[in-house]
Amino acid sequence: MSIYYCGKKVGDYRPDFIVNGKIIIEIKATELTIKNYEKQLLYYLKGTNFELGLLVNFGSQPVLVKRVIWTPNP
Repeated sequence: MSIYYCGKKVGDYRPDFIVNGKIIIEIKATELTIKNYEKQLLYYLKGTNFELGLLVNFGSQPVLVKRVIWTPNP
């Protein structure tokens, strides 16, 4: 999947899962803070024009599922 910034391709990205061609799912297994992973997922959403992503962290107890939403400016 191509990543775009200001209309130019800046790289490629291979998401862990895509559901119904609308939702990016990122899987992690870390005990560390996931704030950086949330930002990373937001950048992926912006760069691919997806609006919804789920960050799933199996390294925490209980398992953490964080929804990340990006709405493009009209």
